[in-house]
Amino acid sequence: MIKKVLFLLLLLFFPLLLGASSVELDSKDEVIFKAKVLDILEEVEKETLGGDKIIQQNIKLIGLDNIFQGQEFVFYGIGNIEVIGNRTYSNGDKVLVTAMHNSIDDSFSYYITDYVRSPSLLIMLALFLFCLIIIGRWKGLRSLISLALTFLVIIFFIVPKIMIGFNPILISLIGSIFILLLVIYLTEGFNLRSHLATLSTFISLLLVIGISYFFIYLTRLSGAFSEDVFVLINVGQQVINLKGMLLAGMIIGALGVLDDVIISQVVAVEQIILANPKQNWREVFKKSYKIGISHISSMTNTLFLAYAGASLPLLILFISPDSPFNSLEQIINNEAISTEIVRALSGSLGIILSIPIATFIAIWGFLLRKNKKENY
Repeated sequence: MIKKVLFLLLLLFFPLLLGASSVELDSKDEVIFKAKVLDILEEVEKETLGGDKIIQQNIKLIGLDNIFQGQEFVFYGIGNIEVIGNRTYSNGDKVLVTAMHNSIDDSFSYYITDYVRSPSLLIMLALFLFCLIIIGRWKGLRSLISLALTFLVIIFFIVPKIMIGFNPILISLIGSIFILLLVIYLTEGFNLRSHLATLSTFISLLLVIGISYFFIYLTRLSGAFSEDVFVLINVGQQVINLKGMLLAGMIIGALGVLDDVIISQVVAVEQIILANPKQNWREVFKKSYKIGISHISSMTNTLFLAYAGASLPLLILFISPDSPFNSLEQIINNEAISTEIVRALSGSLGIILSIPIATFIAIWGFLLRKNKKENY
């Protein structure tokens, strides 16, 4: 038991031993803080060039945190600029405000950027945790711990390392290995099943990397496929490798599906052998492979729908009548769409190939253990 605890602690703190560092950004000229709406000073309705009605407001607010806590100020939202989303606010609303500093007269200009959603998100999180622990019980609690540790590895190791100029592919692979070990050993325990699942996932992950890299190169993807990505050019202390970051995202995205499929397949092989230890490896493979086929269809569809859902606004934009693209070929040749296709297909290929890999490794491991026990 002590060895298991020490092993898990080593997995948790090893990224820190490698020197995971935070990134300091110069934010003196721009501060984001929370504020509360005290009063709507003025409200007007205007008509846009497209004929839509919008409401603009001048709002009195009070700061709730940062250096602006307790300070009252005014957001002047009435003007000629059309704001995407056209949010309107009421007394008592809590909002996020960006304060832009003017070094000439040492004053601030204020802009409401969004609502404060953290209370609602905390309620949703509490409901999720309650259901996970009540229904999943001890295993649900362990999966929750592994989820938290996964978040820590991504936020405090993978992201900072990429921002200071490390190779995104190498850092994501190292981080994925940490996540893989944490998730599998916390949820399944320190046993042969976990060892076989870890080996199978690692091999499958290497295949995903190879497949993704090949098709990124073949389709000549640059990684700079959206305005959000262009913002990263000025973030951090070093130039970020956008193509490497694209592949890193594919690695992390595929990992979450791979460990689920592979753990299920390894458990299936184990249970089939336990049900009838006299079976030869061909019989075990045939039965367990049938289970794996159902995972292939369901998980591949899940992965594709996840990527399609994330890029749904982009798909609507390209397929709409106002789009400059007039054929399916023109649409899929756009880098943003091609990126999502490569992302979905490379992950799906990884899932498909992981089934025979996990099945062979699991059969080899469990039958080897069974034969050793019979010889003693």
